[in-house]
Amino acid sequence: MARLLLKLQRYFRRKPVRFFSFIILYLTAGSLVFLHSGFAGETTETVKEPLASETINGDLDVQNLGLIGRVFKEAQRPSKRYGPPWLKTGSQDPPEKGRDYASSWSRALKGKGSRDQEESRAKYIGCYTDNTQQRALRGTSFFDYRKMTVFRCQDNCAERGYMYAGLEFGAECYCGHKIQTPNASESECNMECKGEKNNICGGANRLSIYRLELSQESARRYGSAIFKGCFHKPDNMSLALPVGVIMTNMSVDKCVDFCTEKEYSLAVLAGQNCNCGFPSVHFTLHEREDEQLCMHRCSGEEFESCGNEDYFVVYQTQVQDNRCMDRRFLPTRSKQLIALASFPGAGNTWARHLIELATGYYTGSYYFDGSLYNKGFKGEREHWRSGRTICIKTHESGKKEIETFDAAILMIRNPYKALMAEFNRKYGGHIGFASQAHWKGKEWPEFVKNYAPWWASHTLDWLKYGKNVHVIHFESLKQQLFHQLKKMVKFLGLVVSEDRLLCVEGQKDGNFKRSGLRKLEYDPYTPEMRKAINGFIKTVDLALKRRNLTGVPDDYAPR
Repeated sequence: MARLLLKLQRYFRRKPVRFFSFIILYLTAGSLVFLHSGFAGETTETVKEPLASETINGDLDVQNLGLIGRVFKEAQRPSKRYGPPWLKTGSQDPPEKGRDYASSWSRALKGKGSRDQEESRAKYIGCYTDNTQQRALRGTSFFDYRKMTVFRCQDNCAERGYMYAGLEFGAECYCGHKIQTPNASESECNMECKGEKNNICGGANRLSIYRLELSQESARRYGSAIFKGCFHKPDNMSLALPVGVIMTNMSVDKCVDFCTEKEYSLAVLAGQNCNCGFPSVHFTLHEREDEQLCMHRCSGEEFESCGNEDYFVVYQTQVQDNRCMDRRFLPTRSKQLIALASFPGAGNTWARHLIELATGYYTGSYYFDGSLYNKGFKGEREHWRSGRTICIKTHESGKKEIETFDAAILMIRNPYKALMAEFNRKYGGHIGFASQAHWKGKEWPEFVKNYAPWWASHTLDWLKYGKNVHVIHFESLKQQLFHQLKKMVKFLGLVVSEDRLLCVEGQKDGNFKRSGLRKLEYDPYTPEMRKAINGFIKTVDLALKRRNLTGVPDDYAPR
């Protein structure tokens, strides 16, 4: 033993050897610390969740819900977010092995019988000719020669707002708004998909085309431009659309390119005239006309409409409308603390985005979320009592916490949607999605059992203890954004700029809203869950009406 120690002593006396040995030990220790923190990050939660043993069923009354509010008082802070969410671009594969595409907005259809059964999601149209000189679908496209599936193509096209998705050569996906080539024989679409051997993905110069049933959040596109609709000619053209040019071979491409070069967010086609501008009080884009009134073929493009002298076709270009992008802290510290209160998953982050664009002032937070700070919410670093932000995000409930605020905007969302949104955030990040394993594992039932009662107690506490509460429903904000946001700005004590609100409408989603396209294919709620949640909905609806407020929207649950 003594000889061994002596040898080690001589070994470390050699300076170069000793130096490299310490380097190796240092790197090894660092790697272990890094791995440990990584595993800890996946499992650690900063939320003290409501106790399952203290949840309630849907038959209890308001008094009992008040007790539950105290139980859930500890479930205050949103859980820590780990890592950026996975954002799909093109044919990039998700880094998460557990993600199951079959749980999303649509599923690859198997056989003609399945196609008929799945018409509510994507209807198979048929086999069509296609070639490089004359594409059947002329929107975006992507290829994946290893993992292409029918669903993957449908999902990519739907996410970009296209009406049709077509597959070719077993691995190519094309999107478009119109099918611009004739039918082919079904037998000519005979190539299996590279990612699923039981499905057909077109053939050689042949497309298997599906018509997509888009959600309301989807936007029709022409290339990079978003189709806004058909609108009547504004009364004052010079104020509404200050730039215009006559084009002999008018096409959507040419007008969009012209307005993009002139740095306007709207490209407006009126026969041979291409006009450019921004949404304004002179041209609000709030009163859409029947698209048949704009059905006038473009002189330079056979399959697109270019409007006429009375009815204009409007596209939104990729130019950013900067009239609502400036944001700053309040010039003087506010003595009034206004909460932006909501149950987790009710759209608080999206509402903050809208308020900041509409007012020009940063919003604050009762918490600190570094990922939101890095995405532009600079008020995250401010102490919530600093008075430098226009309102403060909070998920708190309970008398003591609520009474610290002088007023509040209370956002309420359909609990069925809010619970799923918060579950996605909890396991997938702010705009990510929980994996199929989480939905079908024990996590989802436990989550509903704990969080569903909190949805009700949160609203009841704010209605009971809030000093000056302005209630807004998430669904109303989506459907009537201009009107509802205008009321919110007034409630915050600011002068409303309608042009600024119109600017917000053009970029309402920002980077903080989860895509509504990847919906679960099945209903995750059991009959027992629905019975309890419907009871909570009735309780909240009654509480709102007792305060002479509008009850919850009809689509929350049948009553």
